[in-house]
Amino acid sequence: MPARTLVLPPGPEGPADMQGMRNDPLAFVTGLAHEYGDITCHRADGDTVYLLNRPELARYVLKENGANYTKENTPDDHMLRPLLGNGLLTSDGEEWAKQRRMCAPAFRPSAVRTFDGIVTDATANMLERWRPALDGDTPIAVDHHLTALTLGIITRAILGADIDGIGEGFGRAVDAVNRYIGHYVPADDPDPADTALRRQGFASARAFLDAVTRTLIASRRATGAAAGSTNLLDAMMSADHQVSDADLRDQVLTIIMAGHETTAKSLTWTLYLLDRNPAEAARVREEVDRVLQGRTPTAADLVDLPVCQRAIKEAMRLYPPVWLTSRRATGPDVIGGYDVAPGTLICISQWVLHRHPDHWDAPEEFVPDRFIDADLPSHLYMPFGGGDRICVGQHFAMVEATLVLAMLTQSVAFELVEGFPVEPEALVTLRPRHGMSMMVRTR
Repeated sequence: MPARTLVLPPGPEGPADMQGMRNDPLAFVTGLAHEYGDITCHRADGDTVYLLNRPELARYVLKENGANYTKENTPDDHMLRPLLGNGLLTSDGEEWAKQRRMCAPAFRPSAVRTFDGIVTDATANMLERWRPALDGDTPIAVDHHLTALTLGIITRAILGADIDGIGEGFGRAVDAVNRYIGHYVPADDPDPADTALRRQGFASARAFLDAVTRTLIASRRATGAAAGSTNLLDAMMSADHQVSDADLRDQVLTIIMAGHETTAKSLTWTLYLLDRNPAEAARVREEVDRVLQGRTPTAADLVDLPVCQRAIKEAMRLYPPVWLTSRRATGPDVIGGYDVAPGTLICISQWVLHRHPDHWDAPEEFVPDRFIDADLPSHLYMPFGGGDRICVGQHFAMVEATLVLAMLTQSVAFELVEGFPVEPEALVTLRPRHGMSMMVRTR
């Protein structure tokens, strides 16, 4: 009996326009969804690729039948593993489960609430550094400063380490990493000279990040954990876990990278959207002034800052920090009536899901109140991913972002430099291609 012909989703005939995908990944995934619907299929560099644009399909792949879909040998894996090794973002199976169990206690809500002083102290220090530029004619590269801020916060709060003085170098290294691993390079490289230049920058950046990470580990090995310490680095180095230096390096760098850049980008996009939507910015200011009365916020104030939190959530809807999630089928399956052969690459784009007109009213508009008592379908809104692998630090990220936004709103006002180009660039994270240059005024 002849083999049954596989039933594949609709999509472009022949190989997809990979140069178009390289130049504008967001337009590529949006165009596929617009032209072919909620389940599409295309060929890319020898891969059969499905793009799933319905929340129940995302939930099926990431949760209900997640055992059949691995991160191994996916674009996510290819991008992150050269830098992060076998850390929490790249490991799979029982190794991932073991790492998750080890990291989870540091990110429990009860633990995160104790970090509020670290967040507010770091933010106050950043505002003090801004003081010479306030009310003048010199714009501030807000995205760079927020990256340095969140880097300092995550290393202090989760790892118990102080990296003051190297934040700027760390930020440059992260940019170099993004420029290399975030750009798709087809088999027939259209610009090998550019690829070679980015690869050289990546090698230098990785060496720098390795040195910082290993210095943190060596310093803690030499001094030992502080009495009563509950930070993650001390926990990983305890007798309970017996983690090697190589594994520690992978975990520490993973926590640093994943724990600072996504929050920095979310805050950057929030400030941009509030500037573009003055009525919403006024509502945030009113809430902050009414609740805080000029004092420094604490974790106890979070429940009284829902307008701030909704603004951040809506910014992450429009500009999700992670814009694409990928998995590879390990066995045959059927999704939405279409056959899935082993090895099929399955992609879910938060960019597409978060702007899907069937699920969001006015999907392109900044409407934070859509999150008031929102009853959203599972896996429609995925700024922190989905399924069992949902970001372990999601609660920390929201606490941190809310406290930072409240403190900034309390002290200063932001205005995008006139004519400054703002364009999302889909690399590892979704960042503003040209940065975010803003005038910062004292309130």
